[in-house]
Amino acid sequence: MGLYLNPGNKGFETILNGIYVDKTGLIDYVNSTLDTPMKLTSFSRPRRFGKSFAAKMLCAYYDKSCDSRALFENMEISGKKSFEKHLNQYNVIYLDITRFISTCTEINNVVCMIQVKVIEELRTAYPNCVAAEESVLADALFDVSHKTGNRFFVIIDEWDALFREAKDNIELQKEYVRLLRGLFKGGVATDETIVGAYMTGILPIKKYGTESALTDFREFTMLEPLVLAEYIGFTEQEVRKLCAEHDVSFEEMKLWYDGYSFSDIKSVYSPHSVMNAVIFKKMRNYWKSSETFESLKDYITSGFDGLKDSIIQMLGGQRVHVDTGSFQNDLTSMNCRDDVLTLLIHLGYLAFDEMREEVYIPNLEVADAFKTAVKSTRWNEVIQALTQSETLLQATINGDEKAVAEALELAHETCASSIEYNDENSLSCAIMLAYYTARNDYEIFRELPAGKGFADYAFVPRRNTDKPAMIIELKYNRSADTAIRQIHDNRYDGKLKSFSGKVILVGINYDKDAKGKDQKHHTCVIERM
Repeated sequence: MGLYLNPGNKGFETILNGIYVDKTGLIDYVNSTLDTPMKLTSFSRPRRFGKSFAAKMLCAYYDKSCDSRALFENMEISGKKSFEKHLNQYNVIYLDITRFISTCTEINNVVCMIQVKVIEELRTAYPNCVAAEESVLADALFDVSHKTGNRFFVIIDEWDALFREAKDNIELQKEYVRLLRGLFKGGVATDETIVGAYMTGILPIKKYGTESALTDFREFTMLEPLVLAEYIGFTEQEVRKLCAEHDVSFEEMKLWYDGYSFSDIKSVYSPHSVMNAVIFKKMRNYWKSSETFESLKDYITSGFDGLKDSIIQMLGGQRVHVDTGSFQNDLTSMNCRDDVLTLLIHLGYLAFDEMREEVYIPNLEVADAFKTAVKSTRWNEVIQALTQSETLLQATINGDEKAVAEALELAHETCASSIEYNDENSLSCAIMLAYYTARNDYEIFRELPAGKGFADYAFVPRRNTDKPAMIIELKYNRSADTAIRQIHDNRYDGKLKSFSGKVILVGINYDKDAKGKDQKHHTCVIERM
């Protein structure tokens, strides 16, 4: 065993010593690709979505230097036809790029260091196969395979770390791509040497123009996970099982960490956050300590036309259209709003609806991350609206009609910068932005189909709160009393039909003057039932 050549199964064994969700079905897919034109797999996912877990699992399964049967015998893969054929049958080259970066004193030497370290281990394991002067990793692997018949399964964890850590060092990036091309360029040498490869990271493979830098890889991404969608994160069935086993509220788990959706898998959860919530019995934002969170503010304030308006709309619960085609799969080649939104999909801060080509904030954890990031920007009107949202709920419960009207007016003005002021979406955005932090305590429903100029919402308390239910309705150029009367007429038709607790009714109206110009002045009436 070595650090890079056949590192063994200890990494996966350690994972199994904790709480583990069986994702070994991924092995069966990779097995189906071995020794075929599809043998090179690239599977990109956000940080903390289980990338390294999967890499260590594959290492334990393929590494010929160890016996991993006992680790997998009760797992899903053990029931697959491919299990016995490939179990511990290959030399494994395992490259954790972040490890090389952290141990190399000069980042410009990382690519050279990768080759030197792996070749050293190859030379030790196969002393008569690798020439003393050999410095090219692809050639060293070929020499071993050609002389011994042993072939390699290559695993590259955090493959894109150099693009993230040295994002402005174009020459280093090109040197790194040349290394990867040498290993996986195709042809007789690659076929004789490589039985398969699995590469994982945050970003898809770098583009040069419209072409991928590594054209032979089959890519699975947050935009198109295809048959690997269930391995992006935890499925709803898996989360339900975890919650039942560890006495954790599934409803709260869904609120905080669900929201990613793909064509075949409609509900995908953030794995790292789910596991922390299970272990610590607390739902909270577990992303704030990640490296990508520190950059979120910079991404959303990058100044491209329409980007700020899109962020405001999503903070207000809206979805926005995105064109993902121009993104170059790196952190520096962003030329428009769509490139930034596409990057945020890959980072896990936005969910992507492939059918509609729309993005949205997926869950409460990410919503909290956006709120924190926005508060460190210079978006004063948005910051003010979010700050007021922290006290607006209590003002509503206390019956402070003036404070509620002012907060809704501010939120409406903020949303109107990106959406037509009297548009239905602007009204919806205003309510959701004004009551942004109320999502912690309520499920919020669009109660009734709303016509032009009003929006009707039901706020249903979550079971962990004793707060009253609320219905909020906006009217345009009518009166707040009219809004209250309409709530009385319709309130038993929606989500609160069977609700037996206290209910607060909130009617909001905003006016226009006789000349038809919007005064944008909001009034409020609050009633208790």
